[in-house]
Amino acid sequence: MDVTTLYSIGELSRRTGLSVRTIRFYSDSGVVAPTTRSPAGYRLYDLDALLRLELVRTLRELGMDLPTIQRVLDRELSLAEVAAAHADAMDVQIRALLLRRSVLRVVAGRGSSPEETKLMHRLTQLSGEERRRLIDDFVHGTFGTVDADPTAMAMVRAAAPDLPDDPTGEQVTAWVELAELVGDEDFRTRMRRTATRQAAGRALGIESEAGGELTEFTRQKVAEAMEAGVDPLSDRAAPVVDDLVHRFAEVFARTPDTEFRHWMAQEFEEAHDPLVDRYWRLVWIVNGWQVVPNLIPVYPWLIQALRNDRTAQSPR
Repeated sequence: MDVTTLYSIGELSRRTGLSVRTIRFYSDSGVVAPTTRSPAGYRLYDLDALLRLELVRTLRELGMDLPTIQRVLDRELSLAEVAAAHADAMDVQIRALLLRRSVLRVVAGRGSSPEETKLMHRLTQLSGEERRRLIDDFVHGTFGTVDADPTAMAMVRAAAPDLPDDPTGEQVTAWVELAELVGDEDFRTRMRRTATRQAAGRALGIESEAGGELTEFTRQKVAEAMEAGVDPLSDRAAPVVDDLVHRFAEVFARTPDTEFRHWMAQEFEEAHDPLVDRYWRLVWIVNGWQVVPNLIPVYPWLIQALRNDRTAQSPR
């Protein structure tokens, strides 16, 4: 054999960047056996051994274990199959790291207590499948009864929260709050009642009697005030609410006084459950959905404004 085609272990080290000790270990393990030995007994390796070592180094840097590499070199496994499996494993690791980073940013930004940090970590460490099971359990626990409305169940399931792989701090915080909320039995009862009414498309009594035009006008005006950041208890809210009160009073042939305002608030409260409204708001955040104006719960703002203790303006 032409000795110029053989490399000493030191030459292999210089060419591959691996230490002599590492190459000797690979050689003793049978991963890259020496081609022959010199008259003095030193190991010598040919070009094929050099190429195998470079492949071993690359695969080790990509996270593959030696037994798997040995099977690839022995052609028991295809490199493509092994690479695909490792890529999938790395995807899982990357998602976990991204989620941890998001939790740490929330902790740093909010100055979270050790208890809150532990809770966030525990809930966000759930795998995607475990998070789906958590929501499935909530849906079945809420609507799995004999008398439950399947349409309401389908509506809630279609908008199930799904935490992304690289969530923002706001999404992490919203997910943790959601995870606690869906486990509450009282909330499940309230969600079942509210979602059943929403799925049936039943209008409130005050909406039916006021008519579609005034109902839509009310939603539009309140939504505009909310988007403008108007506090329902502020003086800025007064003109909006007073105008609506007068319009409803005219339709119902009532005096737009404090008693009528409180009656309106009570009527609109039939469609309002703050916890259910909060659930949908959290779902929008977790899913990263753009808020649709028509779906913004406007009645909580209107109820607050109507129940404000300020003196109502006199009739026009």
